[in-house]
Amino acid sequence: MPEVEDEKADGESAKNPLALQLEQLILGADRRYTPFQAARSAGVSMELASRFWRAMGFPDIGQAKALTEADVLALRRLAGLVEAGLLSEAMAVQVARSTGQTTARLAEWQIDSFLEGLTEPPEPGMTRTEVTYPLIELLLPELEEFLVYVWRRQLAAATGRVVQAADDEEMVDRRLAVGFADLVGFTRLTRRMEEEELGELVEAFETTAADLVAAHGGRLIKTLGDEVLYAADDAGTAAEIALRLIETMANDETMPELRVGMAFGTVTTRMGDVFGTTVNLASRLTSIAPRDAVLVDGAFAEDLTRTGDAPASEAQAAEAAAAAEKEGEEPPSYRFALQPMWQRPVRGLGVVEPWLLARRTP
Repeated sequence: MPEVEDEKADGESAKNPLALQLEQLILGADRRYTPFQAARSAGVSMELASRFWRAMGFPDIGQAKALTEADVLALRRLAGLVEAGLLSEAMAVQVARSTGQTTARLAEWQIDSFLEGLTEPPEPGMTRTEVTYPLIELLLPELEEFLVYVWRRQLAAATGRVVQAADDEEMVDRRLAVGFADLVGFTRLTRRMEEEELGELVEAFETTAADLVAAHGGRLIKTLGDEVLYAADDAGTAAEIALRLIETMANDETMPELRVGMAFGTVTTRMGDVFGTTVNLASRLTSIAPRDAVLVDGAFAEDLTRTGDAPASEAQAAEAAAAAEKEGEEPPSYRFALQPMWQRPVRGLGVVEPWLLARRTP
C-alpha cells in the first residue's frame, strides 16, 4: 500500500475543506493520531493494529495523522475481546473483515443510490456543498439507529438458527437447501443496453429476488449482478422461492428469462457465505437448467418426498389417491411435482441425475 505523509494529507484537506468537515461530522471526532500513536494509546502492537485496520478494508496510511479517538476505542475493544479469551486473534480479525466488507458495500450503496440523488440542489444557484452537510447532519442519527436495529434483528435470527442445530458440528457444517437464480443471456444484454438501463435491470432483479427470498422464509446469501444465491433450512421452502422467482420474472416483460438450480446437503458457512459440494452442485445445475425452469439434485427431491411436499412419482400419487378414495378419505395434497431427467456428467462432480421441479396441478 502507498504511504501518505502528513503534508500530503494536510494538503488534501486544505484543497477540499468540505470533505474534512463531513468526515468530522460522520466520525464525530477530529484527526488526532498517527497509526503508531493510535496503537500505543489502545495498548496493542502496531502489527496487530495493522492487521485489524486492513481487515476492516482501510489502506495503509504511513504515519499520517488521520485517526481519531473512535479508532483507538475500536482497536482497544477488539484487543480486549482477545485478551479476555472471548475471541482468538484470528476470530477477531474475521470479525473486523466481515464487518468491514458488509458495511463498505452498504456505505457505497447509500452514497451512490441515496445521498447522490438527495443532494441535487433543490433551487438554481445552490451548490451541492450547501445541501450535503445539513442533509447528512439530519440523516446520520436516524440511519445509525436503523442500522443497529436491523443488525440486532438479523443477529437474533441467525443465533436462533444456530442454537437449534442438532449438535456442535452442525452449527458450522449444516444441512441446507441452496439455490442459484441466474438471468439468461445477461452477457448479450450488456452489449445491447446502455449502462444506466443495465444498472436499473440488475437493481430490479436483485430487489425482486431479495424480497421474495425473505418473504418466503429463505436467506439471501449474496447477489452477483445477474445471479443471486440463497439458502433455506428445508427443500420445501427453497422450492417455493424458486418457483415464485420464475413466475414473477415471467410476468415482467422487462426481465430476461430465468433459470434456477438447487441442491440439498451439508454446507459450510463462513462470514455469511456458504461453501462446499452442495453449493457447487447447485451452481452446475443452474448452468444446465432450461429457460424459466428449475432443476434440483436427488437429495433435494428426496427431501421433498420425505416431507410430503411432492410424490416420489405420479404412479405413487395415483395409488395414494385411489387408496384414499376407497377409504372415503381426502387424497394427499402435494405442492410440487418432480420429473427425473437424463443422467449427465457435471464438471468436477461426476454423473448426476437432475430432477425438473414444477408446481403440481390437482
